[in-house]
Amino acid sequence: MSLTFPVDAKLKDGSPVQLVLADNQDIELLRDLYRVIVEEGTSYPHDRFPEQDAFMDYWFRGKSTVAAYVPDRAGAVGMVGAFYLKANWPERAKQVANAGFIVAPDWRNKGLGWLLGATMLAYAKQLGYRSVIFNLVFSENVAARHLWDKLGFKELGVIPGAVRKNDGTFQDSIIMFRSLLGS
Repeated sequence: MSLTFPVDAKLKDGSPVQLVLADNQDIELLRDLYRVIVEEGTSYPHDRFPEQDAFMDYWFRGKSTVAAYVPDRAGAVGMVGAFYLKANWPERAKQVANAGFIVAPDWRNKGLGWLLGATMLAYAKQLGYRSVIFNLVFSENVAARHLWDKLGFKELGVIPGAVRKNDGTFQDSIIMFRSLLGS
């Protein structure tokens, strides 16, 4: 079965959501959402919000980016999550994908992370990737670790003290991996 965008789905609470391949019209909404995530300081390595060019490098250049939108009661549509998908390494190892995810705080625990993750896995396989690796899963991000476990990822290793927290202390990061062969 081939994955085609847009993808229309429903979350656990019945909320409709549409996943689209992001383009120029999505940049500012994604920047706004990413700013919230960076300020939380619990899932991404940036200690301050990146400038426009660095943001574009991180989320768009050389990547496939997917954005999740939901309509509100008034019919306006808002971005509630996103992921990027890219080769983790170049050339001989380009068949190993890497991805990054964000979910708006008000939309957590509704199944959006699972939908984004499952969609990423299908899309990665369709694009010819053989596996997916997450290089920097914050050890204290229990929700993300639980989600990746549910989606079949395995923990490959721990990098002790890899992440400086907002309070100046450190936490470990986890390297997680999932094969796409035979799935």
